[in-house]
Amino acid sequence: MNGASREALAAARERLDALTDSTSVDAGSLADELAAVTALLHREVSLRRVLTDPSQSGEAKAELAQRLLGSQVGGQAVDLVSGLVRSRWSQSRDLVDALEQLAALADLTAAQQAGTLDSVEDELFRFGRIVTSSTELRAALTDRRAPASAKGELLRSLLGSRTAATTERLVTRLVTAPRGRSLEAGLESLSKLAAERRDRMVAVVTSAVPLSDPQKQRLGAALAKLYGRTMHLNLDVDPEVLGGIRVQVGDEVINGSIADRIEDAGRRMAS
Repeated sequence: MNGASREALAAARERLDALTDSTSVDAGSLADELAAVTALLHREVSLRRVLTDPSQSGEAKAELAQRLLGSQVGGQAVDLVSGLVRSRWSQSRDLVDALEQLAALADLTAAQQAGTLDSVEDELFRFGRIVTSSTELRAALTDRRAPASAKGELLRSLLGSRTAATTERLVTRLVTAPRGRSLEAGLESLSKLAAERRDRMVAVVTSAVPLSDPQKQRLGAALAKLYGRTMHLNLDVDPEVLGGIRVQVGDEVINGSIADRIEDAGRRMAS
């Protein structure tokens, strides 16, 4: 997103935070309702264009949203959608992307309130690694010919008794309604949102052997000092690293492995 859409999403996230700060709001139910509206507007392109038409007043679009959704979702969801359509959007698709992100954030808020947000972060990362390493699983979850119900059942068998409820909900929603994204990109986006929920950055740490607890604490402290923010470590083990560690924070890679140093030395010799 850029320009007007980015500003509209930022304002909507602030409204969602203010709303879910109230203990009377069921963030999980709100997430389901926002996801239902996301599916509706993804499917109904003409309606989406009407609700983002810059030639129409914000109030007129909000009234339309209230009439259409008032009997289908709760008041809090209607209020959030009304605020969204009052805003200006660079393109109509951005409205649906914003709704989808708000649904995920509401689910993550529910996890935070339940004390399971750390588990959800870790489970999303681990599931992404499993998908990457299993071509058969990835094929089954991304097969466009397979019905959503079959994919949902597969995920229930994989995640249902092994992960937090929020993890299963987020992954199921992503798999059954990918909206043109790759599974890997969707999981990465969810992981970033989970980290942002605690105002933390995510570092993907790859080592030849599992790190000890003191090593993890020292690494986390060093990265937090380097980046000026609390750091969440997603840990991966890869024997091919040969020793040392490899740390990736966003697009930045910190190479500290023997394999990387050998490769660097080879490039210098070749040049």
